[in-house]
Amino acid sequence: MERRKIRVGITHGDINGVGYEVILKTFSNPDMLDLCTPLVYGSAKVATYHRKALGLPNITFTSINSVKEADPDKLNIINCTDDDVKVELSVPTEESGKAALDALKCAVEDYRKGLIDVIVTAPINKNCIQCDEFKFNGHTEFFEAELGEGHKSLMILVKDNLRMALATNHVPVAEISKELTPEVLKEKLLLFNTSLKKDFGIAAPKIAVFALNPHAGDNGLIGKEEIEVIKPVLEELKAENILCYGPFPADGFMGAGTYKHFDGVMAMYHDQGLAPFKVLAMDSGVNFTAGLPVVRTSPAHGTAYDITGKGIASEDSFREAVYMAIDIFRYRAMDREAGANPLRKQYYEKKDDSDKLKLDQIVDEDEL
Repeated sequence: MERRKIRVGITHGDINGVGYEVILKTFSNPDMLDLCTPLVYGSAKVATYHRKALGLPNITFTSINSVKEADPDKLNIINCTDDDVKVELSVPTEESGKAALDALKCAVEDYRKGLIDVIVTAPINKNCIQCDEFKFNGHTEFFEAELGEGHKSLMILVKDNLRMALATNHVPVAEISKELTPEVLKEKLLLFNTSLKKDFGIAAPKIAVFALNPHAGDNGLIGKEEIEVIKPVLEELKAENILCYGPFPADGFMGAGTYKHFDGVMAMYHDQGLAPFKVLAMDSGVNFTAGLPVVRTSPAHGTAYDITGKGIASEDSFREAVYMAIDIFRYRAMDREAGANPLRKQYYEKKDDSDKLKLDQIVDEDEL
């Protein structure tokens, strides 16, 4: 596989949040420029404002108007929004929403032209970005609509070997049960299984699936979704040789550390998955949009208005998002190469079920 520097398109997010702080801090390390060519869709003027406000004069970047002008060994900022945009630290404004959308539109256009390889998004404010051109609940839905090519997306939160996927994304709690149909759950689990293989290089992923209700419904006493939706889907997928286990009560599963025995965990709704994930990985977790042709990642945190301009925002999560985008891009390239030139099978070996038997024992011990 060709080993070249990946062209990472970075959208600056909400200009009144910590986006520029984590971007500038990440690429203050010259080693990052050995890994990729960073192209920030935003405003050199706004970047300069943040650099001065944060007291980071030694962090340099070059201002350009298109990818063709990019310096592969520098942090490049592509001017793609109104140069007179007003920065109001910690305040969501209509201007900051427009600037965030301008960056997203430019990055999408350049991705379609093949000018960038992956997209890393700094956090947006979902309210002030809303307009006729952006009627989505977040980045995930936006990229599915713009670059999905008919494919469905899957939100996965990642920190090392903890991979937390969501069966439903930004859905009001009152509507979760209605949204969680057998068709939706099966689709999401199939997407998760495929992503674990192609995006993370796991040959036979083992997936744990949360229950929706407390105590996994207590055999229908506290809800019937486990009986009517989740268990039938798991049985159907097991018959297709997909290793799915559950449904597990989320509290005991995470509290006991059982997640460490699985390659991925499927939560039924946003906070069920993100609450424990952020306790474990708030400063360094990554949000990955799986299932789409485009590789898109972001830090797991939001705009962090409460600490904007104070110089204390950690860049760890953003840096990990850049690393992960590069890794997934390369995993996909290797997967395509392997599929294009498959090795001819020379012999058959007896299937070894030892790992599955061990995992079945763990599952039995952790039924709560």
